[in-house]
Amino acid sequence: MSSKKKKKAALYEKLRAATNSNAMNKTSIIVDASKYIGELKKKVDRLNHEIGTSSTPQNSLSAQVTVETLEKGFLINVFSGKNCPGLLVSILEAFDELGLDVLDARVSCEDNFLLEAIGGDQNQGHDAQVVKQAVLQAIHNWNGGR
Repeated sequence: MSSKKKKKAALYEKLRAATNSNAMNKTSIIVDASKYIGELKKKVDRLNHEIGTSSTPQNSLSAQVTVETLEKGFLINVFSGKNCPGLLVSILEAFDELGLDVLDARVSCEDNFLLEAIGGDQNQGHDAQVVKQAVLQAIHNWNGGR
């Protein structure tokens, strides 16, 4: 077997091992590798969604969002290292759609974006995860307009 063929054979063996493929011919190994890559992409997208970021261009906003349940509402914190003109309006619109009243807020939009708000839940029965998803969606929508 020539050196080139040995290298190709070794490459296919590595692909089989990395993708847990049982295929024996080259075409099937490549198909299995393609499927495996697709599965990995889905996992990355799911994990990015869970942490509140997405696989978007470098100029998009990456923000940290936390929501804590209080006795009668929520403490919502949003932070981004960038100034984000218009983001506050998007987030406040999301609060309005959920029926949350802003009872107290502190906002900084100079060099970065920081929002600390206490939202009163008008007996809507929302949980912290619903509020966080609404804020993340507002950020995503704001990114879409950029």
